[in-house]
Amino acid sequence: MKNQKGFSLVELLVVVIIIAIVAAIAIPNLLASRRAANEASAISTLRTIHSAQATYNASTSPSIYSQGTDLDGLVDTTLNQATFTKSGYDFVMFGQTNNTTYCMTAKPQSGSGTRSFAIGIDGSIKVMPDNTIACGAVGVVTNGNPL
Repeated sequence: MKNQKGFSLVELLVVVIIIAIVAAIAIPNLLASRRAANEASAISTLRTIHSAQATYNASTSPSIYSQGTDLDGLVDTTLNQATFTKSGYDFVMFGQTNNTTYCMTAKPQSGSGTRSFAIGIDGSIKVMPDNTIACGAVGVVTNGNPL
């Protein structure tokens, strides 16, 4: 029996324990990285929408803002809507009926992020650590901290 080759049960258990410890350390970091990537994508999408809105506003007479469906050719078809979901965030466009202002919010779906974002006609992105971010009637984010 002494000449048999292989691993003992104790050696296998040590390897399994080491793998479990590495996984316990790596998985939370992976999830945090994913949330950070989703948040960065949401911010980038809001900036893209604002640029398209500025271009649309400058090219229309009288100057108006799109409520999401007139940005064809300026943004991807996914972003050319009043409401859409991208990278775990729900985006909603708010505007007045005469289209003189706009505001867009980005709120995370469950587990996709921890902060909500919004952008208005002034181009400043505001952030809130929960889903309470809101748009005002004049196209300005009514609460939140500057990003």
